Order: sequence, then C-alpha cells, then structure tokens
Amino acid sequence: MSNFAKFFIDGKWTEPSTQNYLDVIDPSTEKPFAQIAMGTAGDVDLAVQAARRAFDSYSQTTVEDRIAIFKKAADIFKRRQREIAAIVTREMGSPITFSLEAQTATCVGHLEAIVDILSQYSFEEVSGSTLIAKEPIGVVGLITPWNWPILQIVVKVLPALAAGCTIVLKPSEVAPLDATIFAEVLDEAGLPAGVFNLINGDGPTVGEAISSHPGIDMVSFTGSTRAGILVAKAAADTVKRVTQELGGKSANVLLDDADLATAVREGVIACFANSGQSCDAPTRMLVHKTQYDEAINIARAVAAEQTIGNPNDAATVLGPVASEMQFSKIQGLIQKGIDEGATVVAGGVGKPEGFDVGFYVRPTIFANVNNDMAIAKEEIFGPVLCVIPYEDEEDAIEIANDTQYGLAAYVQSADPAKARRIARKLRAGSVFINYPDWDVKAPFGGYKQSGNGRESGHHAISEYLEIKSMIGHG
Repeated sequence: MSNFAKFFIDGKWTEPSTQNYLDVIDPSTEKPFAQIAMGTAGDVDLAVQAARRAFDSYSQTTVEDRIAIFKKAADIFKRRQREIAAIVTREMGSPITFSLEAQTATCVGHLEAIVDILSQYSFEEVSGSTLIAKEPIGVVGLITPWNWPILQIVVKVLPALAAGCTIVLKPSEVAPLDATIFAEVLDEAGLPAGVFNLINGDGPTVGEAISSHPGIDMVSFTGSTRAGILVAKAAADTVKRVTQELGGKSANVLLDDADLATAVREGVIACFANSGQSCDAPTRMLVHKTQYDEAINIARAVAAEQTIGNPNDAATVLGPVASEMQFSKIQGLIQKGIDEGATVVAGGVGKPEGFDVGFYVRPTIFANVNNDMAIAKEEIFGPVLCVIPYEDEEDAIEIANDTQYGLAAYVQSADPAKARRIARKLRAGSVFINYPDWDVKAPFGGYKQSGNGRESGHHAISEYLEIKSMIGHG
C-alpha cells in the first residue's frame, strides 16, 4: 500500500509537493480503506518535464523495443491480475467475478493485441513523390474514469506508448489505486524513466493543469460529456489535440424477428452489468409494439434473478455503485422517471431490502417510457433500463438516433443482413449485433456528444501520431 500516497515521476516514487490526502472509499462499506495524495499544478509540471526529457530518446526506440516491453508487461499483469481485480472491486464495487472476467481480462486481451497490432503497423507510406511519415505527437496527458478504471488506463497508455509518446496520467480519484499497480507493472517491464508518469488528484486541479499545460501536446479524456467540454476548453488556448470518449444513451433495437426471450434477457443483463456503470450500456430497449407486453414480463423476471450482494462474493452479479454521489444521482433520476409518468415494473427508489450499508441500487426497469422523458435522455449510469415501444423499423431508427449521444447501439435480429442494414442507419460509433463477444481490435468511440477519436485496434495508434510529408526525392 506504500506507493498509493506517492506519485510516479521520472521513474521514481516521489512524495507529493503538499500534504493533502483523500480517502478512498469502499462503496460496499461506505468506509475509507486507503489514501491517495492530491496533486497540484506543480506536481503536474514536474511530471511534464520528466516526460519531455524522456521523449527525445523514447520516440526513437524501435518497434521491436516497444513490443518487448509490452510482452513483459503482459506477463507481469497476468501474474498480478488477481491483485488488480481485488483492488478494482474494493475501490469501485465491481463484483470480484466481473473484476476478474471483465475488468482485468479485457486488459490482458489488449496487452496481447497491441503486440500483434504494432508488429503490423506501418509508420511510413509513399504517395506519389512524397514520403509520408507518422511520428509521435509528443507528451500526452491521459485522464481516465472510475467505472472501468484499469481498462481505460490500458486502452490509452498502450497505443500512446506504441506510437512513441511519453505520458502523464491522472486516474479518477474515486478509483485510483489500480493505476499505481499498473505503474509498477510498467516499471518492472523496463519502461525507461520519464516515459510514464502518474499524478493523482481531482479534475479542477490536476485535470485542469494537464489540459492547459503548454508542455503537453495532446489530451485523451474519458468521462462525462460535461467534464469533456471543460477539458476541451482548457486545452484550446494551447491548440493541443483533444480526443474524448464521453457519455452514452445506447439504444437496443429488438427487431420483431429476433428470439424475444433471448433478446430481452441478454439486453437486461447487458444493461445491468457493472451495475449499469458503462458508457456503452444498452439502456434504452426498443421493442415492437406487438411484443411490448411480453417483453416487459420477461424483463421483470430477469431483473428479479439478479444476485445483489457483497462484491467480494464470487456469486454476486450486482455490487454497489461506485460512490455516494453516484448513488444520489441515480436515485434522483429514478424518482424523476416516476414523476414523469413512467411505470416501475422492477426496482424503484431506495436500497434493496437488507442492504442498509453500501451504495446499492435496486435494479430498475421502466415501462411506458417515451423518448422525451429525462430517464430516456440522460445518462443515468446505474442499473436502470427503459423499455420503449416502436411502430416499425423506421420509427425504431428514429427513436434510436433521437439522442445527443452516439457512442453505441445494439441490434437483435434473426437475419444478419437485416441487422447490418439497420446498423448502418444508426448514428453510433459501435453497433453490437446479436450480443457478440468483445473484439479488442474493434475501434471504440462516439458520434455527436459522445466524443471524438477512437480507442482500441490500429485506429488508436493513429490518434497519437502526427503526419509529416517529405516531398521530393532529396
């Protein structure tokens, strides 16, 4: 636990510049179990200086050198996976089985995939008489969220390192501890000093300092749309590149030829996974009006089956949400749904029976929802599903696209060609057809106010590169 209250700067664990500490709260007990130091703009500046010094040499390393580091990091991560999963469970409430099989298993997938992606990536191409070189953009600031804390670090750090960039990372202060372990993993893997730097802190202080720092060439942010706007504004004065993965309100279109029982069941489970705290969760289930009542009955039964419990219990499916602030926000939106006339068919306000302690939310399903209601418009970020009827395919597409967001969408159909035809009409960065397995090489990112830029796959490396044209033959 000793490194949790320190920062990782220039290859060393260093004391913070001020003695300002924040408790890390276990959301299942509502009690603190660790502390982190809260950084300042001065701490960020030291990290940026280290990253700038390291950039000249690291940016010139070979692809083979970088691959060797990734291979070592993958081995070390796998060795420490259970430890990391346990920390994620403790800091943000993800059930331990989910922490092992999703939160950290996806990281292993990305660590293995980056080796294959980088080995095939071309950093040069020829167009006519021009040699086009793709060069690392420089020092990048990475600001990551609490809902998939270690995964969001991995999907930013790996492509940045693959591109040849150096890094200053600020993880969420709600779930910061896994970042410390990942810093130890990279250090043990042989990453040179100064290439990766870690500063803990809050958004208004450390996030602002990263976003506005003239020594940082790019910022990649994942979080709420509101916070993403603030990052972009802070970055504007230094004309740095900003990529953002922001909010979502993803529609799940159940076409009338889909197996209804399977489509509804899997849709409810996907919505409630991670206690609903995923930006791409299918939170609006669109069902043909002739199947609506049957779908509601199926959804109600599936909600009742969800095992709520201590997140350290391997049988638990739904743990607490990550913080008291998140709990209060979800409760307010559930109440708003009731006030606006939606029908609660499962769950509702308050904690589940028998859970007086911990930020537990009743898994909730609303029927008789229309797209003008707050619960259909706003990202609730909890285990809350809205079921909305539609008239025909055109109506379903219109409802699905009637949102400020465009991160993800889902389509269920017995006809893959029809599903893909509908998918092409949905304004979303990812469309998941018939609940596929996760593809670690699929680019991930949003349309509209869900952000810009892509993570995962070879597209992610491109985000961290500048394009240089060398015209003529010299």
